[in-house]
Amino acid sequence: MIEIQNVSKQFYSLKALDGVSLRIGRGEVVGLLGPNGAGKTTLFKLVAGLLHPDLGKIRPTNGRWPTIGYKPDRLLFPDRLRVSEYLKMVANLCGIRPEAQEKAVFDVLVQVDLISQADKRIRDCSKGMRQRLGFAQAMLGDPPLLLLDEPSNGLDPNGQASMQELIRKLHAAGKTILMSSHQLEEVTAVCTQLVILNNGQVHYQNSMVEALTISPHTLIQADRDLAGIADMIRAQHPEIQVQDNKILLRGEAMALRREILALLLQAQYDVLHVEQKHVTLAEIYARAVR
Repeated sequence: MIEIQNVSKQFYSLKALDGVSLRIGRGEVVGLLGPNGAGKTTLFKLVAGLLHPDLGKIRPTNGRWPTIGYKPDRLLFPDRLRVSEYLKMVANLCGIRPEAQEKAVFDVLVQVDLISQADKRIRDCSKGMRQRLGFAQAMLGDPPLLLLDEPSNGLDPNGQASMQELIRKLHAAGKTILMSSHQLEEVTAVCTQLVILNNGQVHYQNSMVEALTISPHTLIQADRDLAGIADMIRAQHPEIQVQDNKILLRGEAMALRREILALLLQAQYDVLHVEQKHVTLAEIYARAVR
């Protein structure tokens, strides 16, 4: 749907993005991770057309720009307006026909669970309500591409779960979504693609399925420190790591699990735990931003 090619953006001496390239495919939910200052919000604003790149291109892959719904992280509302009044104003700005505006507003309020708060003044809304209002605003007009900057920020656990379910439904309905989040569980739960930014550059990019199924490893935990036999264990294969009382077998070394267990027992160690694991999103993230 959208292709980003070698995009750079600088604000005075700060280089917010530096040669970023990625593709947002139709029907994908792309999770954008990175520490504060990594360039995530700048990338959202560039895709939304609120900023223009200094270098590089952002273009639709089929030659026509899709309608975009954008929920920024920092939400600014006219606090004196009521929730429904504000959404009707946005619907009018979006070009929704006057006769269709009331239904459009009702539909998005139902989807974000704000229908009971429709007549509430925005100044009296909690942070979580404002987050849902921002999501409702982005969904007006049924845009095929949604840009969601921290959609669950400020929501309690029940609100977060509801937001994740809404994103799943939008994905099932064929929406393309680019979202950022600091909540790794949320990204794992709803995203199909993973992009990690750091210092304005892409440090990791993969499908979520591949990201979470690569680098399998076996963890063996002994009852005490392994310093006395660590060199002997490491000598069995270069992909064996020993630290304190733990042994990590990666790649081809995983086939040596029985031999390692036998070495431990012969050396009078007790085995407390053996577990075959896959890399976690937290581990991928930590490596990418290190």
